[in-house]
Amino acid sequence: MEQSVFGLWDYIIMAATMIASVAIGLYFRFSGGKQKTNEEYLLADRNMSILPVAVSLMASFMSAITLLGVSAENYYYGMQFVVINISYGIATPIASRLYLPVFFGLQKTSTYEYLELRFGPRIRMLASLTYTLQMILYNGIVLYAPAIVLEAVTGLDRLISILLVGLACTFYSTLGGMKAVLFTDLLQSLLMFGAVFSVVVFASVQVGGFDQIFVIAKERGRLDFSNFSVDPTERHTWWSLIFGGLITYLSLYAVNHTQVQRLLTVSTLGRSQQCLWWSWPVLSVLSVVTCISGLAIFAVYKDCDPLASRNTPMDHLMPYYVVDAMRNVPGLAGLFVAGIFSASLSTISAACNALAAVTLTDYVGRWFQVNQSYVPWLTKIAACVYGLIFLALAFFAQYLGGVLQAALTIFGAVGGPLLGVFTLGMFTTFANELGASFALVSGMALTLWMSFGGPRPTPLKLPVSVASCVHNVTLSTPAPADPTGYFYLYRISYMWTSPVSITLRGVTLSHIDMSIRI
Repeated sequence: MEQSVFGLWDYIIMAATMIASVAIGLYFRFSGGKQKTNEEYLLADRNMSILPVAVSLMASFMSAITLLGVSAENYYYGMQFVVINISYGIATPIASRLYLPVFFGLQKTSTYEYLELRFGPRIRMLASLTYTLQMILYNGIVLYAPAIVLEAVTGLDRLISILLVGLACTFYSTLGGMKAVLFTDLLQSLLMFGAVFSVVVFASVQVGGFDQIFVIAKERGRLDFSNFSVDPTERHTWWSLIFGGLITYLSLYAVNHTQVQRLLTVSTLGRSQQCLWWSWPVLSVLSVVTCISGLAIFAVYKDCDPLASRNTPMDHLMPYYVVDAMRNVPGLAGLFVAGIFSASLSTISAACNALAAVTLTDYVGRWFQVNQSYVPWLTKIAACVYGLIFLALAFFAQYLGGVLQAALTIFGAVGGPLLGVFTLGMFTTFANELGASFALVSGMALTLWMSFGGPRPTPLKLPVSVASCVHNVTLSTPAPADPTGYFYLYRISYMWTSPVSITLRGVTLSHIDMSIRI
């Protein structure tokens, strides 16, 4: 699959994407306040309009992982995953009405300053370090994902691909601050949608119409939405996707510093809530269309699975389709790669800016006396350093398996416990620092064990066909292993990791509270 399919127009589109992103960073570096204060660099002077913030909320975590992972998920496991969008609709009013007013009322640079006000300094530091770990691990995966695509469709070595994406993003986000991040997110989101829509439209033409995608998917068992099982060992069911998706969404959009920081860049609480509400349809549209893109690719390859004879991760599916089917149309491959490229740029730039804010506020400002005139420069240096850390970790992301499940596993294992701590602080009166700290540590220990312990059973994919392949292909169908032979915690679906951590936290804290009273 590693072959150059890029023509002149493809390179022009990619070059234009790079130049535009860097130009936005340079523009905001040398315009307005020139990023001389942390208020402008980290919070855009709190005077942003609703549209760029709403789109940026979506782009911050819907990265190349979405485009590659969700499409492959629907190809090999069916469209059941689309049910997770219901949880987004349930979670949005919860985040905007219950959590957001607390943070907006405080107007703090770091989200974790709330925890010190509510509990004490130790839990603030513990939560902040947990968030930093979460974001570093996640963005290593995010940076790795576009390297797969660039290697597949340009023949560019994966090492060079990672360096290209990482260095470009680190450069413009370090220079332009939050304003550059928000406006590049707006541009890059358009390219993300363009990439996914191009796949759906092109595949629809190949199979004879948009409706044929669903006809073929239904015939081959990809439209089965009947799994209402409450068994937590079932990988995807209505309940695991709704409850697990709800907790994952809240851990990202209600209490995650990256998103809260964006919601504080507007002038009033009402405008901030509008940003969150408008991000929901943008998020759901991209999610649903990406699910459909997986079915569209399946409709094209229904009788000859392209990865059946290759020892290739399923995340390579969409890049393979671009190489195989779209190479003869000038510019389409370039548009697709630009979309993947942009998806990762938006996520990594958000993380660089957010982690810089946490570092200066929670670590440097707490442990050192720093001259205020040096703070903006230290913040920029921190943003740059985190970008370089993401580069280093990207080379290890290939060992985490599928990029979608790896990303959701990290957020379930780390994001769930953090959500639990903020929830205890906001909605209980009996929780104290000792109990919250113990609950966070024990919840993290359990969820990390559940997420990364092994051995664990391999999920069974839906059947594929090689009947019409030009070359002789032998479809190997391994006998399904008996799941009861595995340790029970390792059989639990990754979608239940966050709900388990929230439940454990409540039980742990209630026992601590009872023991203190006794």
